[in-house]
Amino acid sequence: MRVHLVNPSDVSFGTAVITPRWLYVLAHATPAEYGEPTITDETLEPFDATPLGPGDVVGIGIHTSNALRGYDIGRRVRERGAFVIFGGIHATLYPAEAHERGGAHAVVQGDGDLIWSKVLADCRTGSPEKIYNGGRVDGDAFVPARWELLPPNRYMWGSVQTLRGCPKHCSFCSVWRTDGQKPRPRVNEAVVREIVELRRRGFRFILLADDNFYPVTLEDLRSAERQRNVERLRQLEATRQGRFELMAQLAKLPDDLVFYTQITMEAAEDPAFLDAMRRARIRGALVGVESVTAEGLKAVYKDFNLAGTLLAERLSIFQKHGVHVLGSFIFGLPTDRPDTFEATASLAQQAGIAFAQFVMLTPFPGTVDFARWEQGPEAQQKVGDVPLSRYWLIPSHQRPKVYASHPSMSADEIRQRTQSTWDQFYSLKLIWTRSKCVRSLKSRLAFLMISKLYRQMYANTGIATDSARHARSTRWARWLASPCRRLFITSPMPQLEVPE
Repeated sequence: MRVHLVNPSDVSFGTAVITPRWLYVLAHATPAEYGEPTITDETLEPFDATPLGPGDVVGIGIHTSNALRGYDIGRRVRERGAFVIFGGIHATLYPAEAHERGGAHAVVQGDGDLIWSKVLADCRTGSPEKIYNGGRVDGDAFVPARWELLPPNRYMWGSVQTLRGCPKHCSFCSVWRTDGQKPRPRVNEAVVREIVELRRRGFRFILLADDNFYPVTLEDLRSAERQRNVERLRQLEATRQGRFELMAQLAKLPDDLVFYTQITMEAAEDPAFLDAMRRARIRGALVGVESVTAEGLKAVYKDFNLAGTLLAERLSIFQKHGVHVLGSFIFGLPTDRPDTFEATASLAQQAGIAFAQFVMLTPFPGTVDFARWEQGPEAQQKVGDVPLSRYWLIPSHQRPKVYASHPSMSADEIRQRTQSTWDQFYSLKLIWTRSKCVRSLKSRLAFLMISKLYRQMYANTGIATDSARHARSTRWARWLASPCRRLFITSPMPQLEVPE
């Protein structure tokens, strides 16, 4: 019985930005008695089902965007007599769909760290269960990744997870429902060991792939004090202290390491935390801005953010503490107007954020937005025989780009204005202006190349309706990816030890 792990993708670039961590975690969770798992990341190259035979096991991890591709692989795998196992966020939400559309023998809901060995044991006896509940694994039981299985010279950044879960409840996000609102921090020493292993292999840039690296805000502490909730205050303080201890350990690692993570904007109110990030060389963070207007923030349950000029000032605080921001903005909110797009691009530039992504409002399964939209008349419309409420089952070239009608703009206007905002923000002139956040000419040229690569990978391929433009964007991304990778990778340090 051979074990195969597959990360589905419709597009292969040959070189990928970030290591798909779950593949290598499940590889570590695979008992040695089954041999070394075969790993296929389709962002690098398509999956080849030819070597599969009866009794082999194929684990396929899916999120909503790649579910259709995953189901296609599952059906082909089953035809060859192999066991098909689905996992991931989308399979957790729609296990029956994986059985019906993807030929699944079994679906793992929740975390796979501990349950995966049982799935394999049941497949060996020919009796896998239809559903396995992996639950939410505590941080001290997180399985590390087997990075020695990485293909050489294919990824730009390594990835390590320090916690799962997010205490927020944003209407467009499913994390707090699938991973829970209680942060589950991993043991700091285990995090550092994995980072050291990646640095030994030449990875210098590491993504701390957390749902929210800043799980305890100053307002959380104040709220617990006001409520005189001693136990909750103790728990919050322990979690916060754990974050500082982790960053203190990161600061002891080699000076050439650079970390990147995801946090909420409330961290800007916490100078002690930002200073600790700077000492730990956490140089960048994805910050969910979502909207530049107070009305827009209220619409997505994120009114703890600021808007307008105050928002620009808040974002600039990160830069002053040495943390470069990738700002994430959503277009298509009911409160958006035609002038919102220009205002957003201008504010992003004014705030001095290094990178930005402009995404169109999409109702993702498991979110408050999706539950509300799914019940409306628009979700009942069909493309072929598939209702829009299951839009991920529609082939990508037929799939709408905007799913909910807008009170003042058409879907095509929203798409075109979103594309124009990408074009404006990532124009050569503005990229060069923003590149002043780094010092040397070489670094500024690298910043320019990375900005162009980011735009090609994440803008045109997701927004363009013209298939020719989509293909052209993919070719540009493939061409840029390989030289960009050399900007991130450095000489291996095989003798590096974990700091005392």
